[in-house]
Amino acid sequence: MLLTYVDESYNREVYYIAALLCPDQEAISLTRALDAVVARAANLHGVAPNAELHGHDLFQAKGAWEHLAKMPRVRIGVYNEAFQAIGDHDVKIIIRGVNSRRLRERYNATDDPHSVVLGQLLERVDEYVARRGEYALVIADEVAQPGLYRADLSLYQQHGLWGESTRRLTRIVDTLHFAPSSASRLVQAADLIAFLHRRIETETAPDDRARRANSAIWARVGPRVQHSTCWTP
Repeated sequence: MLLTYVDESYNREVYYIAALLCPDQEAISLTRALDAVVARAANLHGVAPNAELHGHDLFQAKGAWEHLAKMPRVRIGVYNEAFQAIGDHDVKIIIRGVNSRRLRERYNATDDPHSVVLGQLLERVDEYVARRGEYALVIADEVAQPGLYRADLSLYQQHGLWGESTRRLTRIVDTLHFAPSSASRLVQAADLIAFLHRRIETETAPDDRARRANSAIWARVGPRVQHSTCWTP
């Protein structure tokens, strides 16, 4: 069974969702490794021991990381340590995105980008675990209307993503499970991945040094990526 942790990152132009596929025997080890990253930051820099590893907050010095606003190297170091922990474990990463501006323009804002991208992501997860002879249990960050996305998954399990013409999702067990990211280091890991991927793909870093730093951090998990694409409608 692959425990599949899901979180999103977006701006007005694009909407990405990342999935971290974690073998059940790796989940506790990775959780402890990420706990250790925060514990070191707590011991050395006064971060709250239960601080959330949240991509936006780390990069922008918000929330639990606000007092490190003038210490960007420390915050980048925490991000780097978290990615090293992820890369050191036997996990896989799948990323899907959509150009949400084009989605709004083409479909008159009738399609929810989260629903669109989540469906495509779940299809890729299902394909990946099927090739491995595995199953996936999906745990996602909390959303405003979880029932809508659970209903979508049920439809995909019965009829496929686009109806009868496509394969049904047969390797995702049960339903979608939602958990607050503050309570799950592995949902936080998915958030870190989604945020940095979107930042690298769509936002211009202020200087070459920042771009090199982002690329160096990403290199720690790059070999774990099984699929990554962004759909432009």
